[in-house]
Amino acid sequence: MKSLAYLFKQWRTVRRNQGQVLSMNERNLHYVYPHNQRSDYPVADNKLLTKDIVRELGVPTPQTFFAYSYFYELRNLQADLQQYTDFVIKPASGSGGGGIIVIAGRQGDCWTSVGGTLYTLQDLRKHISDIIFGVYSFGLHDQAIIESRVVQHSEIDLLSPFGLADVRLILCRHEPVLAMMRLATKASNGTANLHQGAIGVGVDIHTGVTRQASFKGETVQIHPDTEVPLLSRQIPYWSDILQTGENVARAVPLKYIGVDIAVSNSGPKLLEINARPGIEIQNANQQGMRAILEAIG
Repeated sequence: MKSLAYLFKQWRTVRRNQGQVLSMNERNLHYVYPHNQRSDYPVADNKLLTKDIVRELGVPTPQTFFAYSYFYELRNLQADLQQYTDFVIKPASGSGGGGIIVIAGRQGDCWTSVGGTLYTLQDLRKHISDIIFGVYSFGLHDQAIIESRVVQHSEIDLLSPFGLADVRLILCRHEPVLAMMRLATKASNGTANLHQGAIGVGVDIHTGVTRQASFKGETVQIHPDTEVPLLSRQIPYWSDILQTGENVARAVPLKYIGVDIAVSNSGPKLLEINARPGIEIQNANQQGMRAILEAIG
């Protein structure tokens, strides 16, 4: 049980910060709508388009092996996938981690996900068909992407052994506002999605050192599945991560964005950008965004 002194300290922190917390309505009215034209949303909503734009700046992204837009293209699926033992299947316009399958190896005629699930060729064909049909993109026709799997940095793997972690940067007018790392858990089924049970770890924007962590609305200091300490950890390649985020922000017309970056042994790799980034990053950092955004102007 937490001590009374600890709970009182937490209460004072909440009271001190609540006036600085950015609400969802404020986010929309003061930042998303004024800074992001709806005609520019496809830049963020379509991962293939995002890759095309940032590639010119040399921003590293996972390599695209194949993109399927129509069902008839799946007639070559077996020959296509035979070339690879590990890869990622994802919808081009999906959100919240829906529809993503991460394949880590082969067992005979089947493929094995990072979570240990076996997929036959028919399973993968059906899943890709669902993506194209729009199951993961609000019923709209979509594209299925097959891309290289990011093997995360060994230091990050200690913190997130159940799936790929990512760094979420929020930037306004090219300036970093807040940062957090999202860690997969058993509850999140290997995804770095906070709504599905991932851990949000606040990261000091200047140093790249973890300082707070939140899991299912509660403050934590260790990973609930592994008991590995989460705080005071240095994120590798931090200056490169910040530079990648700023380069992406300058490359796209959207001026209030979330940038999601994975950390591999060779450095950061851009996963996607978001034109309507959530505000849970404030809980992970126990710090509001309002004053920072007002200072940016």
